[in-house]
Amino acid sequence: MTATREDVHPDYRDDAELLLDDHDPPTPEQPGKLIVIKVLFALAVGLGIYLLPTPANLPDAGHKLLALVAAVIVLWVSEAIPIGVTALCAAAGLILFGVEKPSAAWAPFASPAVMFVLMIIMFGVVLNEVGLANRLMYYIFKIAGTGVKRLSFFMAVGCTMLATIFHDATVTVIMIFAMVPVLRAMGLTPGKSSNLAKFFIILIPLASSAGGFGTLLGGGRNPLAVEVLQNFTQGAVKIGFMEYLLIQFPLTIPVAVATWAIVYLVFRPKEKELPASVKMDKMPPMSGRELGVTIIFVATFALWTFSDLTGWHVSVVAALALAGFCGPKFISFKTICDKFPWESWIVFGAGVSLGASMLNSGAGKYLAETLLPLLDGQSAFVVYYGMGLFGSMLSSVMSNSAAVALTLPVTLPMAELLAMSPKAVALLAPITTSFIMLVIGCPPTIIAYSTGYFTQMDFIKVAVPWCLCLLFVAVIGVMIYWPLIGFY
Repeated sequence: MTATREDVHPDYRDDAELLLDDHDPPTPEQPGKLIVIKVLFALAVGLGIYLLPTPANLPDAGHKLLALVAAVIVLWVSEAIPIGVTALCAAAGLILFGVEKPSAAWAPFASPAVMFVLMIIMFGVVLNEVGLANRLMYYIFKIAGTGVKRLSFFMAVGCTMLATIFHDATVTVIMIFAMVPVLRAMGLTPGKSSNLAKFFIILIPLASSAGGFGTLLGGGRNPLAVEVLQNFTQGAVKIGFMEYLLIQFPLTIPVAVATWAIVYLVFRPKEKELPASVKMDKMPPMSGRELGVTIIFVATFALWTFSDLTGWHVSVVAALALAGFCGPKFISFKTICDKFPWESWIVFGAGVSLGASMLNSGAGKYLAETLLPLLDGQSAFVVYYGMGLFGSMLSSVMSNSAAVALTLPVTLPMAELLAMSPKAVALLAPITTSFIMLVIGCPPTIIAYSTGYFTQMDFIKVAVPWCLCLLFVAVIGVMIYWPLIGFY
C-alpha cells in the first residue's frame, strides 16, 4: 500500500497548518504600565538626539532621520507595540517630520527588493503546502542523521555554500520551511518555543546571509563592489567571475563554521538527538503537484542563475514562478495570502524605506565622514575591522547593497591616504555587510522571524556577538589568505 504523509508522520498534515495558526511572531502580553514606559523611553531617545546641536556637515533632514531611526529601533527591539505598527509609523514619521515626501516614504515598500522578498516568502508557503518541505527534510535526515550537532553543522555549512550561488533569501525560505514541520512534530510551536527551535531557526538565516558574498551570483552587493572599484580605478582594475570566486569563496568556509559555533554556544540545545519519531522511514511517490512545483522551482533557479544573460530581474522570474504555481492549480493564491506573514514583510519594507532615507537625507554620508576618519593611524587589522564594523552597522538598518554603495565612496579614497590596497578595501565590503545585528537587516532574518519562533531580543542576543566574531574571522582570513594568492 502506498504511504501517505500521515502514514509517515501523523503531524505532517495535508492541510499544512504549519504556519497557519501562529505564522505571525507572538507578542507576549505586557503590563500596560510597562508598554507606556517603553514607548516613553523610545520617544525620549529620539527627542534627545533631535535636541542635540546639528553638526555643520549634517543636513537638518538627516538629523531628524537619525532621531527617528533611534526611536524606531528602540520600539522594535523592546516590542512595546506590534512591530508591524511600528514599521508603518516609521514611514509615517518620515513624512511627518519632513524627511521625505509621502511618495518617497512609501515607495520603498514596493521596491524590487521588497517585492522579491514578498514572493520568496510566498515560495516557502508553496513548498509547505504541496509537501516538498517534508520531502526535503527526509533527504537531509538521510544524509546528516538526527544528531543535533551533526545535523545543524550540515545545515549551517550547506546554507552558506548554497547562498554563494543562490540568493540567501531563497536558501533560507527552503530550509526554514523544511525545518518547521520537524519542530511542529516535536510539539515546538511559536507559542512553545525552546532553545532547540531558536537554535535552528536563527542558524539558517545567519548561515545563509554569511555566505552571500562567496560568488558574484550570491547577491547584488558583490557585482556592485566590483563595479565601484572599477570606476574608482578608472578601469585599471577589473575582476571577473572566476577571479572573484577565487578571492572570496574560500573565506566562506571559516565563516560557516564560526556561524554554527556561535549560534550553538548562545542557544545550546539540551537535546543531543532529535526524537526518532520525526525521522521518516519512507516517503510516498511524488505527487503530480509536487512534481509540477519542483519543475517550476528548477526552472526559476536556472533563470535566476543566468539573469545576466536574460536581463530579467529576479522579481520578474519570481512573479512568473508564482503564476506557474497558481495557474495549473498546484496551490490557490488565496491559500498563499492566508498563510503569508504580512507583519514581517511590512517591517522589511520599513527598513528599506529608512535605508533609502539614510542615503537621501545625508545622514549616512555624515556618519561615514565622521566615524571612518577615526581609523587614521591605526593598524591594518583595526582599519579593516573598523571599516567592516561600520558596514555591518549600516547593513543592519538598510540593504547590504545600499551599505556598500554608501561606504565605498568614502573608504576607497581613505585606502589611498592610508597606503592600503583599494582592491582589498572594496572586496572586504561585500563580506562585512553580510553580517547584521538587527532582524530588519536582511531578507533571510525577516523570513525566519516571520515563523514566530524567536523575538527580536532573542535575535540580538546572538546576532551582536555573531557579527563581531565573524568580522574578526573575516578580517583575519583576508589578511592571511589574500596575500597568499597575491591579492592585495
